[in-house]
Amino acid sequence: MSKLSRIITVALSVPIFSCLVGCGMNKLFQKQDYGALPDGRKAELYTLTNADGLKATLTNYGAILVSMEVPDRDGKLADVTHGYDTLKGWLSNTSYFGSTVGRYGNRIAKGQFALDGKTYSLAKNNNGENALHGGIKGFDKVLWDAKPVKQAGAVGVEFNYVSRDGEEGYPGNLKNTVTYWLTDKNELRIEFKATTDKPTIVNLCHHSYWNLTGDPKNTILDHELMLAADRFLPVDKGLIPTGERRPVEGTPFDFTKLTKVGARINAEDEQLKLGNGYDHCWVLRSKTGDVALAATLYDPSSGRAMDLSTDQPGIQFYCGNFLDGSAAGKGGTKYAFRTALCLETQRFPDSPNKPDFPSAVLRPGETYRHTMVHRFYTR
Repeated sequence: MSKLSRIITVALSVPIFSCLVGCGMNKLFQKQDYGALPDGRKAELYTLTNADGLKATLTNYGAILVSMEVPDRDGKLADVTHGYDTLKGWLSNTSYFGSTVGRYGNRIAKGQFALDGKTYSLAKNNNGENALHGGIKGFDKVLWDAKPVKQAGAVGVEFNYVSRDGEEGYPGNLKNTVTYWLTDKNELRIEFKATTDKPTIVNLCHHSYWNLTGDPKNTILDHELMLAADRFLPVDKGLIPTGERRPVEGTPFDFTKLTKVGARINAEDEQLKLGNGYDHCWVLRSKTGDVALAATLYDPSSGRAMDLSTDQPGIQFYCGNFLDGSAAGKGGTKYAFRTALCLETQRFPDSPNKPDFPSAVLRPGETYRHTMVHRFYTR
């Protein structure tokens, strides 16, 4: 290429990128510095805004959803997630607020699994003898590469991270992509993708804590929840599924129609005692692998509602049983017991050790995919 050609190429390419970030997307996409990690690398903050004024704020540290602002029935915007105001808070995040969780979300019994005749030992992290949410330094604690993306009716951020062979005990170099889209249909769409160069296991999850009242001091016990599931997975004392798929009918785990979260949470039920409330995986009805409705969450006080759809076989419903007021969150709020809940679409917990559960194995040449769509509206 001649010198003149290189000059022309640079002159043409720079305005195209600048317009993507600063012209056509300037009201939809904003980027700013978010502070430095202990090793000096810089984190960034990205704000996505749609045509109705909904705002999703993200950071490339942990590919975290920092906040999600949605309107109530009177049009008043409020953040409906738990989290922190500054990067310093996220660096000490032990509750996985807003995080991208991997390489394996949820629990793996005794921190080990066997694959193709070989046993792998994983990093154990504050969950007794089990491995939880990817280990000591899971995907929520690494710096991802990021770039703005756009498509018709949506603006987003694509995050990329390569997990090296042996990281936290998992085999294979795993290339991960998670893309957050904020659409003009008032959807927050999250798309996960991964490939590997060795057989491995993958279960990437999103771990936002939702409180649709917009006031993090309120509990979520008056929220109404529907789960599109007729069965759930009972657990043992370590919160590892026993392998049974138990019908929800006639139990406190029946959310087949909109039901207050707190309606039966204190019922005399062994499973509720083991989880200190709800901290279980439900078996979703959809068998096709297509994106289908998994849950509806509604707050009568604000009118805010959220439909959650996914292509995954399970959804973990956790109602903030371990929030104890020790985490100083946004605005200095001490996040108290059951002031938020999580709805994590995923493969089943401990699938690598349960042959009858949906497989979480990924092999070279295959592509792991996981889509979840949050649609916000008012009632």
